[in-house]
Amino acid sequence: MMPPHSLSPGSQRNSCPGMLIGDRHRRARLPQVLQLLAEDSRLNVYAGEREVRPPGAPTTGANRWTRGGTSMSPHIRSRCMRTDASPLSGTLHLAQAQSNRGAGGRKRDFPDAERLVKRLVAQELTLSFVPDAEQRLWRTVMRRKYQITRSRVQLHNRLESLLEEAHIKVSSVVSDLLGTSARRMLHAVGDGETDPAALAALADQRLRATPEQLRDAFGACADLHAVYRRLVKLTLDELRVIEDHLAQLDQQMAQLLAYYHDAVQRLAEVPGLGVDSAQQIIAEVGASAAAFPSAKQLASWMGACPGNEESAGVNYSHRCPKGNRQMRRVLNQAANAAVKAKGTIFAVVYRRLVPRLGHAQAIGAIAHRLCRLIWKILHQGIRYEERGPAVSKEATQARARKMIRELRSLGYRVELASQTPAV
Repeated sequence: MMPPHSLSPGSQRNSCPGMLIGDRHRRARLPQVLQLLAEDSRLNVYAGEREVRPPGAPTTGANRWTRGGTSMSPHIRSRCMRTDASPLSGTLHLAQAQSNRGAGGRKRDFPDAERLVKRLVAQELTLSFVPDAEQRLWRTVMRRKYQITRSRVQLHNRLESLLEEAHIKVSSVVSDLLGTSARRMLHAVGDGETDPAALAALADQRLRATPEQLRDAFGACADLHAVYRRLVKLTLDELRVIEDHLAQLDQQMAQLLAYYHDAVQRLAEVPGLGVDSAQQIIAEVGASAAAFPSAKQLASWMGACPGNEESAGVNYSHRCPKGNRQMRRVLNQAANAAVKAKGTIFAVVYRRLVPRLGHAQAIGAIAHRLCRLIWKILHQGIRYEERGPAVSKEATQARARKMIRELRSLGYRVELASQTPAV
């Protein structure tokens, strides 16, 4: 699918080798019009006579390519199957806009389309991963869930700020402001309760805060302005709506991934991952990661690998390249959780790397290891097996040699009481 200001490229049939013949046509942007054009027999004849190449489009921040690409690509692909065209024809190639960028101040519609065609044929474009329609649904649901989760966190912060402004210090004595006890007391505040003792009595007996502390925290409720009560009630109502939306999205995602329940379960068994993070990973890379032939390619696409800034034979930076932001977020969260799980290989690797690399780079190394593990689980259909922090004999001997060297470097005289490999 070309942009609305598209060039329909023909085969190399002119007198100048390497050049392309194209007819310029300005097409509509509406999906209904694009679909009618794709289904039109005249367009099929037109495309067949000119041997239209695989459709391509540049990426945009607003995902505008999905309107034309999803409307015309299936119909062009079916036309190619009927006419025995090239097997690549009809496949949407989504090119990164930076790789098709022209000179500054000279951006025009038709030259952009011509340059896109030439670079696509010359394989000079950086192509992006285009998921199928089913996976796009998964992505939409999970990314919407992430946005609503962030809204819940923002609402939590606004509620705490509102209570502090009203001189209600409940966040100082309650660990979870949105927990059962705190929410029950805040609902009573919104309903007009003015007695601090009655509010403290609503707390659960297992709450660590004493009744005296709770009464002191709600002492300002005796003469609290009605505006603050109404704002607290509105915030709690908004919170209930957000949680209801999250529950609906959880149910919707469970239905969409019902066929791939085994893949979700296998990913959730990895330390640091759970059902939610497993669903996010599958929504981004697919149920079997079939688009990535190797774990290295998946890590490169995610940006969970060292980068290169080489010039004149010198690499000036190994900073991680840009990648899929959703996956990088999930991997970093999972890596921070995995290193805290006791008795796992990730905790052992983290403790080995953090003295030399620091926390941030050590977490990046754990994220890279998790990325390769995720590809292996999805692509090969295996299950995670935790081998624990078992230390081999060679590793023990290497650690002993390292400690002896450190002691000798500090000026100590080390005498071995048992047989130990020479240092």
